[in-house]
Amino acid sequence: MKRFLISAAFALFAPVAFAQLPPAPVGDPAHPETVIEFGEAETVIVATNDGDVVFEALIADSETERQRGLMFREELADNEGMLFDYEEVQTVSMWMRNTLISLDLIYISPEGNILKIIANAQPHSLRSLPSDFPVLGVLEVRGGLTRDAGIRPGDIVRHEMFDNLEVAEIEDVSEDVDETSPDVEAEADASAAPE
Repeated sequence: MKRFLISAAFALFAPVAFAQLPPAPVGDPAHPETVIEFGEAETVIVATNDGDVVFEALIADSETERQRGLMFREELADNEGMLFDYEEVQTVSMWMRNTLISLDLIYISPEGNILKIIANAQPHSLRSLPSDFPVLGVLEVRGGLTRDAGIRPGDIVRHEMFDNLEVAEIEDVSEDVDETSPDVEAEADASAAPE
């Protein structure tokens, strides 16, 4: 009797995560036959305490691309991901509709700071996965990868959308400068000059 009551209560109060939506029509980004053309993958660097983690990420910077996301992908390599560019700073919410694999969701400030990570988001879940903070972007990677790679809130994501690539390039140049060569120093100084 007790087991029956628990089962009945679960059936009545099952979370939205297990709800089913009607199939999307052809042409909708959530339909598997709708073709969404993403551009070439771009390099996204996550600077962690243990060193840089480099991804080749597809960029979702249109409403259609953001709606499709990584739906229907059957695998994601450790160096692959998708970077969602929301174009304006806002609080966002993701879900895992039609997503076949577990993902880690990395919520990123306009400066590139990681504000929040949701690890191992459940495939097919309709549960809302909110940023809780205003963000400019979200990086999705293989489920469990943030733990494996040591990616944590407070780490920095470097990509042109966060306007923080120049700083990284200047730091790299200055580390490679041979202090005995004035020509190299001058070249490094010239590259760091504001435009």
